Amino acid sequence: MGNTPTALDCKTVAAALDRHLRTDTFPLGIRIIRDGEPLPDRVRRPLRDMGIKIAICQGIGMARRYGWAIAMGPEDLICPIAQVAFGFKPAIPYYTEGNLAAGMYVETCAQGALTEQEVPKFAPEEAGTVVVAPLHRCTFEPETLLIYGNSAQVMRAVTASLWKTGGSLTSTTTGRADCADIVIRTARDGRPQFILPCLGDRIFGQTQDTEMAFTIPWRLVADLLEGLEGTHKGGVRYPIPSFLRYTPEFPATYQRLQALWGEEEKKAGQQ
Repeated sequence: MGNTPTALDCKTVAAALDRHLRTDTFPLGIRIIRDGEPLPDRVRRPLRDMGIKIAICQGIGMARRYGWAIAMGPEDLICPIAQVAFGFKPAIPYYTEGNLAAGMYVETCAQGALTEQEVPKFAPEEAGTVVVAPLHRCTFEPETLLIYGNSAQVMRAVTASLWKTGGSLTSTTTGRADCADIVIRTARDGRPQFILPCLGDRIFGQTQDTEMAFTIPWRLVADLLEGLEGTHKGGVRYPIPSFLRYTPEFPATYQRLQALWGEEEKKAGQQ
């Protein structure tokens, strides 16, 4: 394995990611604050500091676009799916029966119930305040690294994450509740994944059509950085290198001019 996680400095990681990935928005560190652990310094609370309740994807959008550290507890959230997934509200029958998905994502409640079962969830005792912050200003050790980028930048992160292991990287998605995939599934599975942003993330988090996400447990970030360096030396880079060492082909009239020049030069050489 690479460096130990405790040796990682968030600013150093941020600088390495910027050098190799050059994402348009800040990479983020995420941590669940539980068991009376104090909140990091200088975090914004949506309800207290902005007078609004938000979705978790919205808070992630603020952190990666504004550069803010955002802390979200049950009092700050308005998205029902996130409230259930993060253990703040009970999964009562109206939810488990599939009513939220039926008619929007799937045809019937029976199918909706299957979809809701696929959303990773914290048990109530696992719930805690969700803190997200740009890596360069993290005052805490993250549990998860989150990166948004275009498909080439995410591909770069995927190949780097496989540098030490080989094989392939598999992700699961329902096209919904990507906040649960980002935070909960990454923690549960303990491995990196690429994330398909959900509809809510696109509406409320302002995620663009050109963006995807990538997550990795913080304990694996040292290996990710080693992979970024190794694949860079191997030629897997961003921006993607263009192959420019070829002879281009031009229209017929251009080629005719070249031929005429060749004929004139040939005649001149015979004189």
